[in-house]
Amino acid sequence: MPSESSTDAANMAEIPTEQMAQVVEAIGGPLVYKKIPVPKPGPDEVLVHILYSGVCHTDLHAMLGDWPIPPALPLVGGHEGAGVVVALGDLVTSLSVGDPVGVQWLHSSCLACEHCLAGDEPLCARGPDLSGYTVSGSFQQYCLAKASHAARIPSGCREDMDAVAPVLCAGVTVYKALKESGARPGHWVVVAGAGGGLGALACQYARAMGLRVVGIDTGADKEKMVRGMGAEFVDFAAAGGEEGLVARVKKLTPGGLGAHAALVLAAREEPFRQATQYVRARGVVVCVGLPPDNAQFAAPVFDTVTRMIQIRGSYVGNRLDTAEALEFYSRGLIEVPFKTVGLSELQSVYDLLKAGKVTGRYVLDTSR
Repeated sequence: MPSESSTDAANMAEIPTEQMAQVVEAIGGPLVYKKIPVPKPGPDEVLVHILYSGVCHTDLHAMLGDWPIPPALPLVGGHEGAGVVVALGDLVTSLSVGDPVGVQWLHSSCLACEHCLAGDEPLCARGPDLSGYTVSGSFQQYCLAKASHAARIPSGCREDMDAVAPVLCAGVTVYKALKESGARPGHWVVVAGAGGGLGALACQYARAMGLRVVGIDTGADKEKMVRGMGAEFVDFAAAGGEEGLVARVKKLTPGGLGAHAALVLAAREEPFRQATQYVRARGVVVCVGLPPDNAQFAAPVFDTVTRMIQIRGSYVGNRLDTAEALEFYSRGLIEVPFKTVGLSELQSVYDLLKAGKVTGRYVLDTSR
């Protein structure tokens, strides 16, 4: 059972007063790697010692101010934090010191509006708080989390916290998108952006769910990784333009009819439009990636109507989606492709993201 009050001196005794963090002080950066105070949990919060944090393209968007919602400044980014609870707020009874937990994109929601009551906490009508965007996230050694929204990491995953970190956003996001697609075992699903952090996990979750997968990306390294996960591969740079890309995808599906669904994870506009062309009649295009600059894409009305194409958005998963996505990992069905670097090296990871040279996921070790 948790202690009656773990914000007291006994529980905070071994917790330092200062910590290292990566801080964005102005839109556009640069990152500042410096010491900041270690926060103390409020009544409904827990303090998490972050061991590892995945790096998401969203974190880069936040620093650059790419989206209509302004991030809070100064900003500590990060929302794929895996660690252990080291202190509890006075009202917390659902967690104990030492529990392995995750800090995710959804920091908190009201839990009382119609969306929250229906299990759509990310759509909270009162506006959810977002880790690493509207509140400080996991690019620091100690991070606050709401006890109600902290992800419960299975105890059997304690030795794999570095691999678990990307599941907390990338894994949950693509797992939710696959559920939204309505694809059933045996159906064909295209993953556009298959070689990135989300795409690498999307291919695996899709295979674990009994789906056939076509991955779209470019480069020999990404092709090797995607094919190694049991998926077909189409290199968009070698496809001969949009028409050639669509033809290649369709050719891989039975009868050349096209895919039953497409998950578009790209950070550019073009793949969204292309997806409406290579899905079959009654196909579903699930929009997941968030390109900057208020990107839009157009689909021909006649074709969309007569082929009964569905276009839908999929945001991050809810708390149940998180538990299910983590269970896939704990059962050994998902292998996370990642590279580990120190927290101090975050800027170099951002540079690779900007250049489109990230295969899989980068994970930050907060101890260095």
